[in-house]
Amino acid sequence: MEAGKGKEHRIIAETPRLNGVIKALEEGKTAFAAFTPVDIESAVAMAGSALDGIAFEMEHAPLDFPGLRHALQYLLDRRQILEGGTLAPKVTPMVRIPPNGGEMNQWIAKQVLDIGVFGIIFPHVSTVEEAWNAVGACRYPRLQDAPLYNPPGIRGDAPARAARYWGLTQQEYYRRADVWPLAPQGEILVIIQCEDTCAIKNLPRILKEVPGIGVVLIGEGDLSQELGHPRDYDHPVVADAINTILRICQEHNVPCGHPHPDGKNIERLISSGYRFLMPTAARSFGVLEQGRKLSGRS
Repeated sequence: MEAGKGKEHRIIAETPRLNGVIKALEEGKTAFAAFTPVDIESAVAMAGSALDGIAFEMEHAPLDFPGLRHALQYLLDRRQILEGGTLAPKVTPMVRIPPNGGEMNQWIAKQVLDIGVFGIIFPHVSTVEEAWNAVGACRYPRLQDAPLYNPPGIRGDAPARAARYWGLTQQEYYRRADVWPLAPQGEILVIIQCEDTCAIKNLPRILKEVPGIGVVLIGEGDLSQELGHPRDYDHPVVADAINTILRICQEHNVPCGHPHPDGKNIERLISSGYRFLMPTAARSFGVLEQGRKLSGRS
C-alpha cells in the first residue's frame, strides 16, 4: 500500500462518529434534536445547547441555501473542536426540506447535502416508492453488483464543500457519506415523516422493503388534520393512530420520533419507547420574568 493511502486509511479508522444523533442511537440512548430557523442567531444559540442535533426548518419557511451555508458556519465552534479533539460538531446539523415525498424533488436533498448537513427530514413519505427515493437521494451511485447497492443512489457528485465542512478529504468523505444504519460507517441520517393514514397503512412494507431509514418521525399535526381532529393529540382516534406508528416502528426495530415533547408528556414518551425527541427550542425569558416580578410589573 502506498504511504499516503496508508495514512488516509488510518485517519478514517481513527475518526470517531461525526453525527451526534446517530451516535446516541447507536449507543441505545434517546436522541434529542430541535427545529430551528435558518439564520445565524439561531445557529449560535443552538451551538451551545445540549441537543444532539438540530433541523434547520425549510419546509414551513423559505428555501434558503445561502442562509443555510451561513448558519452551518456559525454552528461550528473552533474552541470546542480544539478542546474536544474531534471533528464531530457538538450539535449535528440537519435540514427538513420542503417537498412532500410524492413530489420526489431529490435535487433539494442534493443541494443541502452538498452544503454539508448530516441528515435530512423528508415530509409526508407515504409509500414504498417515496421512501425508496428519499434514501436514494442521499446516496451516491454504485454498480449493481457492489455491496449495499439498494436503494440505488441518485445523488450527483460534488463533494468539495461538504467534505471541507466535515473536515475530511474527498475520499474520506465518500466513505462516510452514506446512509446509516444501512452502511454502518455512514454519517447521513434519513428521517421520514409519517403524516397520514396512507403512510400508516404502508409503514410495515416501507420498513421491511426500504433499507437505510434511520428514524420515522410522526407528523401528528398533519395526521390529526386528516383524522378530523386538528391538533387534538389526546383524541382517541388521533392517539390510536400515533400509537400504531410507534408500535410498527418497534416491531421493525427502527427508532420512532416525536415532534412535540413537553413537560407534561416527556416522561410518558420516553417510557413508551420513543428514541428521537424534538422539544421546542424556546429561548428563555426567565430573567426578564423575574425582573418584571421584582419591579412590580407582574
